[in-house]
Amino acid sequence: MRITVALFVALALLAVSPPGVPAGTPDVLLTDQASRRVLLLDGTRRDWDPAAEPGVVRWAFSPLGDARYADLQPERSWVHPNEAKVRGYRGRTYVLTSASYGFAAVVAYPSGERYWAGALAPGTIRVNPHSVELLPNGDVAVAGSTGDVVRLYAAGSGGRERGREPGPERGREPAGAAFAAYALDDAHGLQWDDRWRVLWALGRDRLVALKAGRERGLPALTRVFEVALPTPGGHDLGQVAGDPDRLWVSSGSAVYQYVKSAGRFVRDFAGAARISRARVKAVGDDPVTGQVLSTVPESGLAEPWWTRTVAVHRPSGTYRLVNGGIYKARWWLP
Repeated sequence: MRITVALFVALALLAVSPPGVPAGTPDVLLTDQASRRVLLLDGTRRDWDPAAEPGVVRWAFSPLGDARYADLQPERSWVHPNEAKVRGYRGRTYVLTSASYGFAAVVAYPSGERYWAGALAPGTIRVNPHSVELLPNGDVAVAGSTGDVVRLYAAGSGGRERGREPGPERGREPAGAAFAAYALDDAHGLQWDDRWRVLWALGRDRLVALKAGRERGLPALTRVFEVALPTPGGHDLGQVAGDPDRLWVSSGSAVYQYVKSAGRFVRDFAGAARISRARVKAVGDDPVTGQVLSTVPESGLAEPWWTRTVAVHRPSGTYRLVNGGIYKARWWLP
């Protein structure tokens, strides 16, 4: 009987934590440009083959063929999905996503209902939405890399849907929605900061803290301060989950953490020797296990910025998506 019980316990532990996967590892949210979907994948499985094993997909989103998003012309705007991250708002869970040809949205999980969505110059990369953020008042920020702009849209219940006429800092896209704009060369990343009450924005060569709010009911963005990046090519930006005083920042050649209180970029974090490398498209940590995820393009795929591998650090490992075209991957931390 003791042997049977021991065997049962051992098998149960393996089911919870397979070899090489620390107990408590979260699922992984990623953009798969090959299938034009956002996928939430089983974090306890190192190999993902959705065609052979559909169960590895916990959830998926694509606006293609979805009547709720038909007005955004997703066949034209939902090309190269490039962002997926999870946020909570008023007790609900949302996935924030964007695509290079104009699509940007805040999508309710798991229903797929749209909280806010827009098509910015659909069918082109004139704006090239590259990241999205949801603010505490319900407004939505979008970073456009080709458009060199951060926009703040009046999505929250406290704002009017229409406002001032378009001008250097105002506009009405999409569908007449009021927005504020802040010029930022090659804008790529956004992160709301609950502690500092600012919207961090990452551009080609600088990190900017923006005051995001309302003026006479309309969205407003005002620079608080900015700091030059140690190396150019700012790409991914996110909160260090294990330390509210730090941000993850990737450039074209390295990965840093920005220490807010000290105003400096450092590479003194655990695992930096492997994590900090060129062309990192996404990077982030899990506060429970301490694991770090990152994505870097690999050669030989249909697009030079794709990968089929998600790197895991501390301890080292990999996830692999069969026939995938991954751009960004993040821990599922709703």
